[in-house]
Amino acid sequence: MQQSFLMRRGRWTGVSAGLILFSLAAVLLTACQGTAPPPIESPRQIAQYTINDFLGTTSYGGGSISHDNSKVLLHSDRNGVFNAYSIPITGGEPTQLTQSETDAVFTVGYFPDDDRFLYTSDQGGNELNHLFVREEDGTVQDLTPGENLKANFLGWSQDATGFFVATNERDPKYFDIYEYKVEDYSRELLYQDETGYMFSGISPDRRHIAFAKVNSNRDSDVYVYDREASEMKLITEHEGNINHGADGFSPDGKYIYLQTNEDSEFNYLVRQSLADGTREVVEKPDWDVFYSFFSWQGGYHVVGINNDSRTELRIYKVGEDGSRTKVTLPALPNADVTGVRISRDETHVLYFGTSARNPMDIFAADLAGGEPVQLTRSLNEAIDSRDLVSGEVVRFNSFDGVEIPGILYKPHQASPDNKVPAVVSVHGGPGGQSRIGYSAMVQYLVNHGYAVYAINNRGSTGYGKTFFHMDDRAHGEGDLMDCVSSKQMLIDTGWVDPDKIGIMGGSYGGYMVLAAMAFQPEEFNVGVNIFGVSNWVRTLQSIPPWWEAQRKYLEDEMGDFDDVEYLKSISPLFHADNIVRPLIVLQGANDPRVLQVESDEIVEAVKANGVPVDYIVFPDEGHGFRKKENREKGYKAIRDFLDKYLKNPIEVEQEQNVG
Repeated sequence: MQQSFLMRRGRWTGVSAGLILFSLAAVLLTACQGTAPPPIESPRQIAQYTINDFLGTTSYGGGSISHDNSKVLLHSDRNGVFNAYSIPITGGEPTQLTQSETDAVFTVGYFPDDDRFLYTSDQGGNELNHLFVREEDGTVQDLTPGENLKANFLGWSQDATGFFVATNERDPKYFDIYEYKVEDYSRELLYQDETGYMFSGISPDRRHIAFAKVNSNRDSDVYVYDREASEMKLITEHEGNINHGADGFSPDGKYIYLQTNEDSEFNYLVRQSLADGTREVVEKPDWDVFYSFFSWQGGYHVVGINNDSRTELRIYKVGEDGSRTKVTLPALPNADVTGVRISRDETHVLYFGTSARNPMDIFAADLAGGEPVQLTRSLNEAIDSRDLVSGEVVRFNSFDGVEIPGILYKPHQASPDNKVPAVVSVHGGPGGQSRIGYSAMVQYLVNHGYAVYAINNRGSTGYGKTFFHMDDRAHGEGDLMDCVSSKQMLIDTGWVDPDKIGIMGGSYGGYMVLAAMAFQPEEFNVGVNIFGVSNWVRTLQSIPPWWEAQRKYLEDEMGDFDDVEYLKSISPLFHADNIVRPLIVLQGANDPRVLQVESDEIVEAVKANGVPVDYIVFPDEGHGFRKKENREKGYKAIRDFLDKYLKNPIEVEQEQNVG
């Protein structure tokens, strides 16, 4: 189901106080010299945009450079549904390559030596992804045909003759690993899984396959399977609770790169010799290492760090002796670099840049030098990014003194003389994170006068293992009280209306909304629940079979699946008679994680209380809304609901009294 803030970023005022003081000083100095002061410009008027304006923004993803470095493969919702496109690497108009009108298409990558490409797609959001190949003549073949199976792309072989795929076609709970030949798509079984371990990488010579095994949500191991010896070996023997994960093998196959939090609050990167098990630290920042990977030929090493709600990239040029020299990233206009893709010949690179005011765009550059070329322009040209707002990292002390981080989005029009309503936004999970980046939903609400605080309540990732485990088997308790406590921080800004604060969230965040409504019924004026769990008994007992490897993790987070009485005690459905504040619920009919019945039943129960409830079900969506027309309907419904029940509640009461 399914990010962080020690230092304040940006300002709460639309104009810098320092700039104002500087301007006044300049005026006074000029006046003393006997000359007329220059005219002071009036603050620019902030435009308000419709939901259609925001959804006129285009989403891009993927990013694969063709074998001849002439073009880039990506996916986009330019036509309302995600499809595959190519763009010249020097810039130009995208060319649409797939024509789906229903199911989202997400690109995997170009083939090593021609313009064929792989992509993945499910059916209406049911998460039963298949892997497809599009031939150069435009024909498409499903490489993983069958009913009720799920396929995961695992990567290309280093010698470029094959690619690796995992499917659960044999047993819904377990993923077997195959290698497909690039030439004719014939496949060979490399590993048949009977354990539920999670694939973590395959060595360049195909001899070793790495797996992660979850022992608990505090403890995990890495195993390496030797295909020649038909032997599975534990390579992270340890005592106590230590998490280990594998980022893959070194280009020469001699080492495996591991993440661990041994003797540390945060995950750091080490490499371990396959020959003798010796380790050395590679990267140990003051935050979690997100990921690491090598470029195709091993000439570059990329490390992503979860630095206080933003992704910090560290890229190194790898010498022949294995030494690493840090590469300076180019500055992108109005964006932070959050990811890169390096071409197979290591001559070109793609940069992914985004900010709170700008959606993700893709830039291309020659690694030999030169400025990046912007390939995509995501933000609708009708929107001036200056009218949007940046997220500011804000922390507060919760009910028990624990410091809680979050991202605060302040409307331009907010001031002590113009207090605005606010929404506490809760991320998914359990164990997710709110991160600084563009959100059409957030910007739409803020643009129309709502403050949004994207909280990272206890149990969120990114702030160390102690903070992460604070909500284990205690959901709906301290994590919920963090959300309640954030209200005072909002009130203390001086520009949030203390009588107009709501709560909003999706998936696990939707559960937190319902928990707030049921267990703290007087604290929030309204609730916005987007496919949230209402009955943990049902949800945990009906998890998709392909989640078998994460089952133990979820039990440690939420409690024993068979402890029905405890699960009922934290499930809002069984306490719905407490809900007295207006609620809106959005749900995808094909959601395999939070079933539609979860929303059906909570809506029925709250309506029985005589409480206003809006309910929208999207028949062609799953756990998340991919189609623009559905996002338009959903986002507009949320704002209409907030306008009616949060921004103007007195008018609603008057209407009800008249009725």
